[in-house]
Amino acid sequence: MKKNWFVAVFIAAAVLVGCDNQNSKTDNQPRTLKIGSTGQSYPNGFKQEGKLVGFDVEVTEAIAKELGYNIEWVTAEFGGLMAQLEAGRLDTVANAVAVTEARVQKYNFTVPYSFYGSQIVTNQKNTDINTLDDLKGKTISGVLGSNHIAVLKNAFPDDQVKIRTYETRDGAMYDLVYNRVDGYVNSKPILLAEIKRNNLPFKLVGEPLVIEQVAYPFNKNEQGEQLRNQFNQAIDKLQKDGVISQIAIKYYGQNISKP
Repeated sequence: MKKNWFVAVFIAAAVLVGCDNQNSKTDNQPRTLKIGSTGQSYPNGFKQEGKLVGFDVEVTEAIAKELGYNIEWVTAEFGGLMAQLEAGRLDTVANAVAVTEARVQKYNFTVPYSFYGSQIVTNQKNTDINTLDDLKGKTISGVLGSNHIAVLKNAFPDDQVKIRTYETRDGAMYDLVYNRVDGYVNSKPILLAEIKRNNLPFKLVGEPLVIEQVAYPFNKNEQGEQLRNQFNQAIDKLQKDGVISQIAIKYYGQNISKP
């Protein structure tokens, strides 16, 4: 009887030790962050041979590595990504998210890791469009939910231009290729990269409307604040080490990590 009791106690102890070891292993595993990207935004986040790559992607992965996190990438159209962030289904969005007054009311942003000029282009065939004034009364395309739409409305108040929005960048861009709209607005470095990559028949119209700061948005809660502080520390280190500037030059041919 004593022998059986000893065996039972030994087995129970072994099970408990096994559970403790399993819990320790789980606790030591890197936490996985769920981060959003459209996967259609060249060159900041796009698919290449089935893999998500780009400037924002590489910068985010460098931050995660610095902090000891894994990343689960979630792809959707831009408006959907921001809605998922608000609902708590994403930790942040890495897709050239511009810091705006409206967004600051909703999210806590990190320090900026890149800077973009909001730029309008037109088709080279439109010889009558050369300045911003020439766009008045014309139709300009842009991505739904992007800050460029708000910038357009501020630059052309009282409906001086017609704005046509699209779920994806490709729809907005290729309607200008086929002259179904008169202009297209996006970030200047992105436009220059797209023109070069696809030999697009675009020309710049005037100077950038504004210069935007791009940063990571986090929800205004304890977890979001903790992640924002961690990201800020990592961004600062990667900026000082020249990592972000190297990634910028790789994808844009210029350092957009500084204003």
